[in-house]
Amino acid sequence: MKIITRRTLWIAPIFVLFLSACSDATQVNNDSDVVSDAPKISLEIYKSRSCKCCQKWVKHVKEHGFETDVTNVTMMSRIKDKYGVAPNYRSCHTALSADGLVFEGHVPAKFIQQFLESTPEGAIGLSVPAMPIGSPGMEVGDQFRPYIVLQLNEDGSATTYVEVKTYEEQF
Repeated sequence: MKIITRRTLWIAPIFVLFLSACSDATQVNNDSDVVSDAPKISLEIYKSRSCKCCQKWVKHVKEHGFETDVTNVTMMSRIKDKYGVAPNYRSCHTALSADGLVFEGHVPAKFIQQFLESTPEGAIGLSVPAMPIGSPGMEVGDQFRPYIVLQLNEDGSATTYVEVKTYEEQF
């Protein structure tokens, strides 16, 4: 037989309030899930099977609402050649939107979304050449180096799309 004490009686109302708050929080989350049922943007991603930073970048875009179809490739240069990514704008992985726009390297999901919503005339995609420390997928502790996201153009040129000066600007 369990003895009910004053302490038990005091804790019970708090527990009920806690359950009520959890129920309200669940409702809020359910409501936000309805918003996220909007069609997701899909990216077809080509990467090396063994590249850990590519896997981290894929996780980054998924966490920011993109659907992904990942293909591990041995000869990445063939993919980059096929989609018009010049050697000086290349990085470790290549992603394509359903429209055929190319996203080369560690481009933050935020800028992919902006680019897809308003693609500049004559642009074929975005690139973050090399692998800047602190870019999505290239996190190393709290280290960050500013970098430039390039706009790749149909004529083979590139222009600055955005300068990323702080870690927080990526999100």
